[in-house]
Amino acid sequence: MLSIITSHAPLGIEGKIISVEVDLRNGIPGIDIVGLPDGAVKEARKQTQVAIRNSGFAFPPRRILVNLAPAGIRKEGAAFDLPIALGILFASEQIQKAVMENTMVLGELNLSGKVKPVRGVLSAVGAGLKKGITTFFVPEENRFEAEALGKGRIYGVSSLEQTVRILGNGGEGTVMQRENHHQPVKTPVSLYDSRQYGDFSDVKGHWVLKRAIEVAAAGRHNLFLFGPPGSGKSMVVQRLPTILPPLTKEESLEVTQIHSLAGMLEKGSGLIQYAPFRVPHHSASREGIIGGGRMLKPGEASLAHHGILFLDEAPEFRKNVLQSLREPIEAEKVVITRARMNVWYPASFQLVLAANPCPCGNLGRKEKVCLCSTSDVYRYWKKLGGALLDRIDIRVPVSPVGPDAIVGERGSSSTEIRRSVMRAVHIQKKRYTGLDFSFNSRIPAGLIDRFCTLDKDCARLLVQAMKKVSISSRAVHSILKITRTIADLDGSDTIEKEHLLEAIQHRRYGDHDFFWKFG
Repeated sequence: MLSIITSHAPLGIEGKIISVEVDLRNGIPGIDIVGLPDGAVKEARKQTQVAIRNSGFAFPPRRILVNLAPAGIRKEGAAFDLPIALGILFASEQIQKAVMENTMVLGELNLSGKVKPVRGVLSAVGAGLKKGITTFFVPEENRFEAEALGKGRIYGVSSLEQTVRILGNGGEGTVMQRENHHQPVKTPVSLYDSRQYGDFSDVKGHWVLKRAIEVAAAGRHNLFLFGPPGSGKSMVVQRLPTILPPLTKEESLEVTQIHSLAGMLEKGSGLIQYAPFRVPHHSASREGIIGGGRMLKPGEASLAHHGILFLDEAPEFRKNVLQSLREPIEAEKVVITRARMNVWYPASFQLVLAANPCPCGNLGRKEKVCLCSTSDVYRYWKKLGGALLDRIDIRVPVSPVGPDAIVGERGSSSTEIRRSVMRAVHIQKKRYTGLDFSFNSRIPAGLIDRFCTLDKDCARLLVQAMKKVSISSRAVHSILKITRTIADLDGSDTIEKEHLLEAIQHRRYGDHDFFWKFG
């Protein structure tokens, strides 16, 4: 007898719908799994057999063939355990009343028959709904995640025996159904609650730096900080999440979906509500940053979607890792190409880089001696490269604050700065309604003249700055985008001279050399 169970493979942002076909025939008892299964799927043969017996069912003494279709897609992970077990029980007619039309099943089984959580459940539900699937059986620990879309009938199951009981009753009037559909959904939680990062009022001095951070947050501009160790670069950047607005519902779904695919959602968690703040170590591989690897998981660039990717000590990262960020910055997505398939993940992030001025960190400091040779310094900065730096709108030199600033008054709090940022964000989203971008930093080159209009005096000032500082054409576009953000922070519909002057100051460094001295 043949049975077919619908499941899902977490490949790319949407994944692939998989049909688990089970056929029983005469022959030497055993299980064969075909359809490009990986090692974890092949191992399901043994644990599924034991799980069926330990759940109180009989394992059929026949030859069992399991086909995972379509055959051209490699099947990875343990999410097929539960559908394979159910398929065997259906094919052996141990489940009589169940109807599996328009139903998807996901779950890993241990030897006792308990159902363990799997990754990519939110993507699976979304993909299933698009295909007309209305009922979903998912591990109980993934239930809140599956219910985040607010559609479909979601059953959270904790064992194979429980799943069979629900199916045997046609999904009606069961204990599990009452538990799942009459309990209030758990309050959504966040992996990255911005309140844990401190407050901007803790930062003494650094007025120019804090203003640059505010501008960067308001317009989602990429940011580069350079200065000696201990000058406060990392401390200030760690407070950047505290001034970002909460994610919208659509953004929350996308961010949660990506973290689910990476297997990083906490047990029983719902939607992530705050912008992600990712700080990978400088030893991270290209696959760790961009994504891919054997299991084709999203990398840090995608985990930072709608949030911040902070590369501290940026020149210490491998050069190929840094240069691989150029395409995601432009395209706002990561495309991973393999021999048999292409998958993609969203990667619309705000890049923040921090670096010392030289390998020893003393270049430009009056009270210190730099022991690095010119070639050492160039080699250090060459890892960043002009192509990546050209995509950084705001560059800020950071010097250690003096004693007067340390004992001085506190500045604006994160709450105050966030209000200003949120006003500017609201202005941008209203301005760009109907377009495929929402922030000033994402204005296409062809629309800059439309949204960043300068009067004659400002245009003349920009031309003078271009001649004096010798900035590139891309830098001019960056200056205009920054100018628009500064005007939005001031609540001004028009771009004024002071807005342009501040923008030029934020963009003046780094177009013609890899390092700069500062006071």
